[in-house]
Amino acid sequence: MCARFLDRFFKPKPYIVESVPPPSVSHGAGMTVPEYKVKPYFIVASVEMGNTTTKCILTGTNLETGHTYVINKTVKMSRDVRPPRPGEEVFGKTLDGTEITRESVTDLVRDTLLQCHRDAGLSITDDLDFVVRSTGVVAAMDSPDQVGDFVIALANGCLAAGVPPKKMTPPMSKENLTKKLQQHSFADKVVFVGAVAGVVPPVGSSGVEMVANEMEGELAMAGIKEGAKNTPVDFRNPCISIDFGTTLDGRITSDVAPGDPDPFAKTIGNFCGLAGSIPDSIVRGTGQVEGRTGTALDMFGDRSALEGVSRIGRSAGIVEDYVGQIHRHIDIRRVPPDRERFGRVPVNSRIAHDSGVVLIGCDVGENGSETGALNTLGAEIYEKYGKGLLTDVIDHVCSEMALRLIDVAVEHEMVPENSSIGFTGRAAISGKKPQYILNGIAERGLYKNPQDHVVFVDDGLARGAALMGRCMNSLGKPKNPLGGVRGGRCIMAERIKIGK
Repeated sequence: MCARFLDRFFKPKPYIVESVPPPSVSHGAGMTVPEYKVKPYFIVASVEMGNTTTKCILTGTNLETGHTYVINKTVKMSRDVRPPRPGEEVFGKTLDGTEITRESVTDLVRDTLLQCHRDAGLSITDDLDFVVRSTGVVAAMDSPDQVGDFVIALANGCLAAGVPPKKMTPPMSKENLTKKLQQHSFADKVVFVGAVAGVVPPVGSSGVEMVANEMEGELAMAGIKEGAKNTPVDFRNPCISIDFGTTLDGRITSDVAPGDPDPFAKTIGNFCGLAGSIPDSIVRGTGQVEGRTGTALDMFGDRSALEGVSRIGRSAGIVEDYVGQIHRHIDIRRVPPDRERFGRVPVNSRIAHDSGVVLIGCDVGENGSETGALNTLGAEIYEKYGKGLLTDVIDHVCSEMALRLIDVAVEHEMVPENSSIGFTGRAAISGKKPQYILNGIAERGLYKNPQDHVVFVDDGLARGAALMGRCMNSLGKPKNPLGGVRGGRCIMAERIKIGK
């Protein structure tokens, strides 16, 4: 009895990876300069327009050590994109209804990219090595393939900022790389076949066909793999990656048997639907944020807060009751094959079913139809109990969402004992959510030591962009591999055999 009581206060702490700037090196009499100015660094710009924020995050990977750092981050609110001008065609909306055109996206991306480099004191033409573009704005699109139009708008913004086209595509050969990259590249030994961090897209389709934000899921998985290198967690295949941004994305990868001549894991599961937009809907009822475009970020920020314990006594019962009421409106399950949208995200669920890929979705009612109920509950909680209890309710609501997603994966036998689970995105890594999620995984008994199988990573998409750029340029670190299986060795030898 006593031991169980004390367990409430001495539970294992989750591993949370937060972005840090690159180190500085001494450069003369008391002077220091950033390491990326004097050592070989692979500098990548992650350009992403989401439903809530539009970001340009500059990452730098030390090619001698393989460590990735955040050099600079420029974040704008997507709701502040300029209005459509006469003659421009509106081809989509964010989840809050903000209209976007190809031209307005291009302008926003251009300005964000330029500002990020200007603030960092870097040149797009001279210092930048690669750009990766992605979007989570999929709610108002009719089908997954329409994301291609959006990506074109992102590319136009990069070009307008002065990014050369060669910095957005894989090199044809090692000789096409800059001198500083050539000595660190294995492009003369291996062929880039589309696998990122040792994982190939779903078999039987391009991946984009199944769910509109497939690329975000790929980047999130890669970013969590990279971030986990800063922890004791070996986050290699098989793994479950979940991105709790405004919309939900992520992947589940397969195990690879020892000695298998094909060293790449398969994508056997995808996540889609709503995530951070659910706490956004709750806070919009409080009157403390703008009623259409306000977000939980505006009210609570995006930092984790592990100190302290959950509310006890009568408050715990109140929190539990409201969490239950909210979750009665949240639909989490395998997406039925007849659905064309789930959580407002366009999907081709039939293709997923036919390909053997389990598509796991999160919705509020049907395609957000019960969002109004969340507004009402948020208003009631704030009016009766204030911001403090509302914060705890939201942390538990998001944690329960994450655990329900895992439960569906367990139901479909996709969480073996040698797997790992990783999270990124504001609705999973802020507040006390990481601790609550780790507690829930421990209670489910999935792992003997759950702390060694679970990781939370900041800036997952940006880290994933850096890793995708490295994969495209074959800039691997065989002594510190990201591909392969948990506890296994580097798969370079198998990749070389495939190339031959």
